[in-house]
Amino acid sequence: MDQHQRIHDLPSEQKPREKMAALGAEALSNEELLAIFLRTGTKGASAIEIGRQLIQKHGGIVPLARIDLKDLCKEHGLGLAKACQLQAAFELGSRAARESSSAVTLSSSLAIYHFLAPQLAHLPNEKLLILTLHSNGRLIRMRELSSGSTNQTVASISEILRPVLIDQAPNFVIAHNHPSGEPTPSEPDRLLTKNLAEAAHTMDLHFLDHLIIGRPTDSRQGYYSFAEEGLL
Repeated sequence: MDQHQRIHDLPSEQKPREKMAALGAEALSNEELLAIFLRTGTKGASAIEIGRQLIQKHGGIVPLARIDLKDLCKEHGLGLAKACQLQAAFELGSRAARESSSAVTLSSSLAIYHFLAPQLAHLPNEKLLILTLHSNGRLIRMRELSSGSTNQTVASISEILRPVLIDQAPNFVIAHNHPSGEPTPSEPDRLLTKNLAEAAHTMDLHFLDHLIIGRPTDSRQGYYSFAEEGLL
């Protein structure tokens, strides 16, 4: 599509809303989905082109979702109203992922990563979560233990184990994100895991894994699992 062509002037089957109605949301590209929220473009650029520019500038939907509202408002073709609409869409997606958790079986590190990545991978600061699990891997409850800076989040061993005892959970997992996207554990990550494993063993609690959520590239997967590395 010519970037100067208005969506209104496109053939019906190429208009995002009509295309979604006919083929379903999965048939739309990322920029077409963004265009539905943006609704209108600017002089010289359609809503689809503005969506494409945003994705190209920031490197994808995930980094776009990380942008602070104040900064998002400054993007070409947005402003407060459209920026709020986009952030609302990202938050709804995150909440939908959380609400679907009761039906999820987290029986492997990869399954836990796929469950948590939509909620953690785009965040600009670190968050530490604990997931208490039934013996079959079904989620009992997920809690946020702490939210830190761009490179650190802190919680004590007792703060981590308290939810496990409250839920009387047979198993538990902890996970946190690295906003840089690089999931390699730091020395504090390794020390926390070692101390937590020792405390859990002493209390006869089953510590399944500590996952660090990053973002995948051609040369690495998007997470680090202490269990997969044989460190638990």
